[in-house]
Amino acid sequence: MTLQAPPYVLGTMAFTGYYGPVEEKIVADTVAHFLDVGGRYIDTADLYADGANEKLVGRCIRGRRSEVTLCTKFGYTFGERADQRGLDARPERAQPACEASLRRLGVDHIDVYYLHRVDPKVPIEETYGAMARLVEQGKVGALGICEIGPITYRRAAAVHPVAVVQSEYSIWSRDPEAEMLDFLKSSGSCFFGYASLGRGFLSGQVRSPEDFAPDDQRRDMPRFQGENFQRNIELVDALQALARDMQIPAAQLALAWCRRHGAATPIVGATTPGHIDDAQQASALQVPQAVWDRIDAIFPLGAAAGDRYNASAMKRLETGR
Repeated sequence: MTLQAPPYVLGTMAFTGYYGPVEEKIVADTVAHFLDVGGRYIDTADLYADGANEKLVGRCIRGRRSEVTLCTKFGYTFGERADQRGLDARPERAQPACEASLRRLGVDHIDVYYLHRVDPKVPIEETYGAMARLVEQGKVGALGICEIGPITYRRAAAVHPVAVVQSEYSIWSRDPEAEMLDFLKSSGSCFFGYASLGRGFLSGQVRSPEDFAPDDQRRDMPRFQGENFQRNIELVDALQALARDMQIPAAQLALAWCRRHGAATPIVGATTPGHIDDAQQASALQVPQAVWDRIDAIFPLGAAAGDRYNASAMKRLETGR
């Protein structure tokens, strides 16, 4: 299966409470609006809310499956306790994990199946080989991997084509520019960048750590804590000033930035139909080069204060801060 990169992908992690509660009716309206305006790619994972996110996505696309390029992931275990969660990408897990996702989603095939994180205890060739068998069985259309660099890509691609790589990518998470964007462009693979609005922070709607709900996952991330938060607010203020000069929301400018060189597709964590409208407008936005130059000056690589994840989660990445 050859993928054609869309203007943006609808990311669904926030549907199930990671950044605060969202009513299911609003989720359903958001997905419906996304499809109504021509969106296709919807991204979920078995890890999100211990499978509940896949079930929710399945309910939202019921009756419209043919309009959707459906993407999900495996590679983590999950459970109620922290000690029940962790990486486990042994090859024997791929088939049952895929079949469980199919049941939760209520579909007979998955268009793009990702390895959520590389398991350091398992050679990538073994995991990816098991995933390739799912393609042979017709359960999966194409394969992808999250948060990898060129070395792992080459090892996996020797087993089966890597259709897409997914990593965090935004104005304040620019690590993929160091080597992966050009590498993937030359390899013919897509790149989808998640957290394209810095987990909502770049929209300017969050002004204090107290704006986060008590169970908001961002409370555990260094960029949203203490002095890091205050330093990063200064970056957001500068982005908002540029957006005001253009008379557009900061979110639209941040999303347009992700697509500016044609090598990356932003994953938009929309939770309202209005967020879909922002993504639609951003995909057609014409931005003067002088604005891009100004953003590059404000947000050079490493400009954000603090790591993307806590220390244990950072160890699972191949793509830096």
